[in-house]
Amino acid sequence: MEKYRIDQFINQTKQEDKGQGLFELETSRILEINLESQIWAKMGSMISYRGNIKFEREGILEHGIGKLFKKAFTGEGAPLMKATGQGKLYVADQGKKISILNLYNESVTVNGNDLLAFEPSIDWDIKLMRKVAGLMAGGLFNVTLKGTGMVAFTSHYEPLTLLVEPGNPVYTDPNATVAWSGHLEPEFVTDVSLKSFFGRASGESIQMKFQGNGFVVVQPFEEVYLSQQS
Repeated sequence: MEKYRIDQFINQTKQEDKGQGLFELETSRILEINLESQIWAKMGSMISYRGNIKFEREGILEHGIGKLFKKAFTGEGAPLMKATGQGKLYVADQGKKISILNLYNESVTVNGNDLLAFEPSIDWDIKLMRKVAGLMAGGLFNVTLKGTGMVAFTSHYEPLTLLVEPGNPVYTDPNATVAWSGHLEPEFVTDVSLKSFFGRASGESIQMKFQGNGFVVVQPFEEVYLSQQS
């Protein structure tokens, strides 16, 4: 059989309905959303769609005056878009790997740049990392999501989940930290002795310290955009 024929390529790469529900990983880096009403997704993440879907940029007061002020304070660069209607929506973010969490009255905190999509049934709020804002150019903001529904987030390459246990804290590079248990409150600590060993793009000696019971997700990559913002 001849190799590299068009029909072979189509068979290997064509879209397939996997019956996984609202959120479906079409590939590890493309999320298919089987839209029936409404969804929130990262602005600019849409790569394709079919059906009757309307897209709107997040309104200035869409989520209340409190979140508006927080967004202005953080200067975050990942606004949301609202997709409404029926059809299939495909979203992705710079080829990053996609993970899906189905929350059942649970909460998770996600780095603001890594949040890809979530159901409107999920309540969310911006968390300002005030203590680190003066130590890292651009500061750091995260989004805490809680309730029941699906959340999709991204990571550069394969994510690693570390369990946080009492008496055994986990330290992470802020720019390599993707998500963590919503009830955990990370501390920011500095250790000059680690300046040459712990991270390069995140201020080197600054670490996030997680303690208690829960988990933290890291990636083998540093989100250097945080240190480039002004």
